[in-house]
Amino acid sequence: MQLNVQDSKLTNLGKIMEIHGPKLLGTSYKDPIASFNLFREYTIRHPEVYWSIILKELSVTFHEPPKCILDTTDKSRPGGTWLPGSVLNIAECCLLPSIHPRKEDDSCAIVWRDEGDDDDSDVNRITLKQLREQVILVANALDRTFTKGDAIAIDMPMTVNAVIIYLAIILAGCVVVSIADSFAAKEIATRLRVSKAKAIFTQDFIVRGGRKFPLYSRVVEASPHKVIVLPVSGRNVGVQLREQDISWKDFLAYDNQHQRPNHFTPAYLPVDSMINILFSSGTTGEPKAIPWTQLSPIRSTAEGWAHINVGVGDVYCWPTNLGWVMGPILLFSCFLTGATLALYHGSPLGRGFGKFVQDAGVTVLGTVPSLVKTWKNTDCIKGLDWTKIKSFASTGETSNVDDDLWLSSKSYYKPIIECCGGTELASSYIQASPFQPQAFGAFSTASMTTGLVILDEHGVPYPDDKACVGEVGLFPLYLGATDRLLNADHNDVYFKGMPTFKGMRLRRHGDILKRTVGGYIVVQGRADDTMNLGGIKTSSVEIERVCDRADESILETAAVSVAPPDGGPEILVIFVVLKKGFNQQPEKLKTIFSKAIQTNLNPLFKVSNVKIIPEFPRTASNKLLRRVLRDQIQHELSVRSRM
Repeated sequence: MQLNVQDSKLTNLGKIMEIHGPKLLGTSYKDPIASFNLFREYTIRHPEVYWSIILKELSVTFHEPPKCILDTTDKSRPGGTWLPGSVLNIAECCLLPSIHPRKEDDSCAIVWRDEGDDDDSDVNRITLKQLREQVILVANALDRTFTKGDAIAIDMPMTVNAVIIYLAIILAGCVVVSIADSFAAKEIATRLRVSKAKAIFTQDFIVRGGRKFPLYSRVVEASPHKVIVLPVSGRNVGVQLREQDISWKDFLAYDNQHQRPNHFTPAYLPVDSMINILFSSGTTGEPKAIPWTQLSPIRSTAEGWAHINVGVGDVYCWPTNLGWVMGPILLFSCFLTGATLALYHGSPLGRGFGKFVQDAGVTVLGTVPSLVKTWKNTDCIKGLDWTKIKSFASTGETSNVDDDLWLSSKSYYKPIIECCGGTELASSYIQASPFQPQAFGAFSTASMTTGLVILDEHGVPYPDDKACVGEVGLFPLYLGATDRLLNADHNDVYFKGMPTFKGMRLRRHGDILKRTVGGYIVVQGRADDTMNLGGIKTSSVEIERVCDRADESILETAAVSVAPPDGGPEILVIFVVLKKGFNQQPEKLKTIFSKAIQTNLNPLFKVSNVKIIPEFPRTASNKLLRRVLRDQIQHELSVRSRM
């Protein structure tokens, strides 16, 4: 699972270590394997040196160059000011040819296949030039309809058209509002309201597993100002539109007759200008609106470049959605490194997806653990050739060791790069690295330039070489991390109450980390009451608000999630206190809660267990102690697994 020295020198990170290592580390530098920790520690102390090197490796072109890499003179900005004075359009960087990395007009930008197409037919391809022309066509239509700075939402599967729309919105100087296509109308409405979106792109239907599910009708239920509707198939939408809405064909019609349809002048903006609003659930019930700036794609791309070794010649596939942070990360990680983006328009759960991975020649495949478990249990990829895959990546949930071993075996036991980060970081702060010995389901290192400590219950950092469990504290100088929130106080959320370390106010992330004797890191859950269900972060408060109203017998509920003892996705357990005089069966409540949660929050969430108890454990100030309930369930599962 660890590269040998010779192979390590051929990787993206290994090449720059060989070039710059002797100069930066002197005689201490040996090779990328032996000197990995030394080099990574150097990037923490001197992030400006590392980023000056990395910017030359990515397809990032400045309209006006930065005055410097990092300015720390403004003490009101604990994260520093990155690339001050620079002006660019990051979407244009994605679309233009470049010498290094080598991207040419006839390079394959995207490869895709629609679910239901003949699996023996050729995959579809679009070149960089064709992609640029399509993006410009949409950008012209946007420029005619909206004003620079307008927020425009996307709520649809991650198709080729969704990618084109995403890039066009940014090219035109507008802001993408990311909404997952699995959300209920209420959740869509919240995100449209918080972002002040002027319009939303969506499809008439979604096709999954051969079945059609309405999407436009769900979006309309959220009362958006204007909807641009794409057909899931063919040229015409299959639904009746509201008067203020418009079909994709009509939206583009004007520009098809435009004198210069293939010309568009990008909106060049300061590097800290907002390009994308994503959402992450806090514990207050309303999702935090997290703005990505043009720094965010640089950070996210650099992580894939350095740790997953994504670059020219790679075909990168990761079943995801532009409504989740992994969607934009995947998009930029391809177009800013010269890799080809691979998209399957359909469900990733069946053999059709596996056949696409084979036929597209995917070299890097990203997953979530629940997806791997499904592939393994259904044996749907049996007989397929995945041996072009040089590495896997995994995020979103705790991995299962047995499932990881099975997945790795599908390509001669290639490594699985575990990634753990956050929307507000635009990246992973801990990773697995092929430069180090690996353990399935664990992380071997913090990412490049990332400093962190693990805090004890008093907020005091443990020594870096000590096995321990505690809340993580991140060093604040972190290129690409947020410096603002749209609907919450950024300082209160990420810095207030955090201890100082070596003169720095640590940044809160909220994960509880366990560092093992061998130095590996395992994520043990959240310090707050945020939970991770199937790779989707939500809060206990959101779940409880829905469950409290689900049945007249309920006095109050408490939602907790726990990871099974043998690993795998977290399971959702609802504790219930009934009103006096009421009786109710746990199994009946389980059905009621599941239906209510799927209707009001997310159709992918499911309740695994319901426990009725007489009262909840509380602090002296009456604060609910979900941790005690979580520990109770964890203990029961542990005992059961040993029986």
